[in-house]
Amino acid sequence: MVVQAQDVRTGMELNTERHLAHNIALSTPENTARGMFFNGTLEAVRRMAGDDVARRCREATGERKHVDFFSYPVASFLRLCLAVVENVGPRLGGCEQTLRWIGEQSSRDFLSSMAGKTMLLLAGGNMKRILSQLPSSYRAAVSYGERTLTCTQEPTGGGTGRFVIKNDFLPHAYHEGILRGLLLEAGARTFQIQGQATGPLDSVYDFSWQ
Repeated sequence: MVVQAQDVRTGMELNTERHLAHNIALSTPENTARGMFFNGTLEAVRRMAGDDVARRCREATGERKHVDFFSYPVASFLRLCLAVVENVGPRLGGCEQTLRWIGEQSSRDFLSSMAGKTMLLLAGGNMKRILSQLPSSYRAAVSYGERTLTCTQEPTGGGTGRFVIKNDFLPHAYHEGILRGLLLEAGARTFQIQGQATGPLDSVYDFSWQ
């Protein structure tokens, strides 16, 4: 039996449609995310479920189109997440798994951008250097939140780390997907990620890789 994680302060189940709707209400128009994340998610939905479903999901954002490096209210992205959960969530195993899927797609979209390619190039294939650039990559992609990362890499190439996020409107399953996408794209053979909410908009992630 799956036990749904809850916010101990409010009793709200996390990584759910209710959680997404709650965070929409907390955000303001100044809290923004880049258009590339909208476009990448919509393209992934189109490949999975077709043009009509992708169109319905786009309409849920309230915008006709998204330019990759323009900024849009994160509330619109949260509405997109809700629409994706409604339209393709059953295929992916529910809201939590869908949020991880969207997060993984967002990671791939950033890494395929010029900024992401530059990040990988500067890191020279070193996993610790790649991961250490994650907080600055978030700053380039969204206007809100604080993020810190610490990690240790062993001589064998494996390592462990902790990623701390404060004041972010996406549920923690989404950020687990971000980390999964980054580790996969960076060449990790195996990895483990364990995320948990530590506050209404705060979370922490312990991870390891080989």
